[in-house]
Amino acid sequence: MIFVTVGHQMPFDRLVRTVDEWAGQNRSEEVFAQIGETSWRPRFIEFARWLAPAEYREKVKACSAMVSHAGMGSIITALEFGKPILVMPRRGDLGETRNDHQAATARRFQEREGVAVAFDEHELGQKLSMIQDLSIGMTVSPWASPKLLSTIEQFVAASAAEIRSSKAFGPDGGVNR
Repeated sequence: MIFVTVGHQMPFDRLVRTVDEWAGQNRSEEVFAQIGETSWRPRFIEFARWLAPAEYREKVKACSAMVSHAGMGSIITALEFGKPILVMPRRGDLGETRNDHQAATARRFQEREGVAVAFDEHELGQKLSMIQDLSIGMTVSPWASPKLLSTIEQFVAASAAEIRSSKAFGPDGGVNR
């Protein structure tokens, strides 16, 4: 099963319509989509507007691949569960997002094994036909690494010590003005 998700922020008709039309021509492939407030009503795929977090994670576990907007949450979830993902970034000029940050995210991840990128509907249709050929690279942990946690802890401790020793605070801990 291919699991499609558009996130929760804004409608993404282009992605839902393209996957639905592709599924109509590729009936052997089971597709389930979380479509949000998208106005396109799929004719060839099963869908739900929203999924509870536990349902969402179950769909990810059960799928062979994901198709998504280029949201970090979706990409990280796919990598966490070891699922290949095909992303198409939302576009600001089409009112799908406030700016083009997803295009930057897609460009950043397109060289990573397990992440394929389509920048438009035509490319999405082509890459959907090859989605089962995607392989997943290294998975990512849902937890921060001990090295990252240690670095943050050291930074916070050093910052707190610097603030305590600065003249910005009086002897009673109050702010000097």
